[in-house]
Amino acid sequence: MIELHGVTKRYPDGTVAVDDFSAQFPPHRTTVLLGSSGSGKTTILRMVNRMVEPTSGTITIDGEDIAGRDPVQLRRSIGYVMQNGGLLPHRSVLDNIATVPLLNGVDKADAHARARELMALVGLEEKLGRRYPSQLSGGQQQRVGVARGLAADPNILLMDEPFGAVDPLVRRELQDELLRIQSTLAKTIVFVTHDVEEALRLGDQVILLAQHGHVAQRGTGAELLGSPADAFVADFLGLNRGDRTLVERDGVLVDEHGRAAGVLRQAQEPS
Repeated sequence: MIELHGVTKRYPDGTVAVDDFSAQFPPHRTTVLLGSSGSGKTTILRMVNRMVEPTSGTITIDGEDIAGRDPVQLRRSIGYVMQNGGLLPHRSVLDNIATVPLLNGVDKADAHARARELMALVGLEEKLGRRYPSQLSGGQQQRVGVARGLAADPNILLMDEPFGAVDPLVRRELQDELLRIQSTLAKTIVFVTHDVEEALRLGDQVILLAQHGHVAQRGTGAELLGSPADAFVADFLGLNRGDRTLVERDGVLVDEHGRAAGVLRQAQEPS
C-alpha cells in the first residue's frame, strides 16, 4: 500500500506544483492519475520514488516512511517507465533491460536471462535483444521500457505517460499488453496520463486532478462517468460536450449513437 498524507511540493521561486495531496494507492491494483498540464500528476508520481522531494507531508510504502530510506536503493526497488522509453542509446536492448539487476549485483548471464524472459512477456522477439534503441520502432522501444521497469521484479511500477509518444493503434496495443501483464503479475501500478480514454481503460482507481494536485474526484471509471462531482469533472471527461454524450453501458463507454469510445475496467476486490 502506498499512502500520501498532506503532500506539498513548493519550489524555491514560490511555484506550487502540488498542494496538500492525500491518497491511497492500493496494492496489486492500477491507480491512474489523470489530469492536464499543471495538475501535478507527474510531480506526485516522482515523489513516490524520491526523484522529487516533497516540501511537506509524508509518503509511506507498507507503513514505512520513505523519507528514511536511501533514495538510490528506493529507486532501484521501484520500477519506472517514462515517455519515449528513456533507453540508453549506446546499450543493446538486453543491456537496457538488465540495467537495474546489474546495478544490484546480479550476474550478467542471469540478468540477460531475466531480460530475455521479460522480452517474451512484453511481446518482443528474442532476436531484438542484440539491437540498439535507434533500430527499434517507437512501440518496440516502449515495450523495452516496460520490460526494464519490471526487470528487478519490483512490487511497484510507476508509469509516466508511457504510451504518449506513439500513434493511436500502437498505443492501444501497448494498453492491451499492460492489461495482460497486470493480470499475470498483479503489480501496484501508478499510471500518469492526460488521456481520458486511457485512464478509464486501465485504471482500477482513477484520480482526476485539478490544478496543483487538488483532487476533483476519485473512484472507478464507471463511478466518475455515472456521477461526476461537478461541471469540471463532467467537462474533463467529455460528458455532454456539444452534441456528444458519453455513457457507460455494460462496461463499454459509448456515445449517443452507440459507437464504442472506450472500455471500462471495474475495480476488483483486493486478494
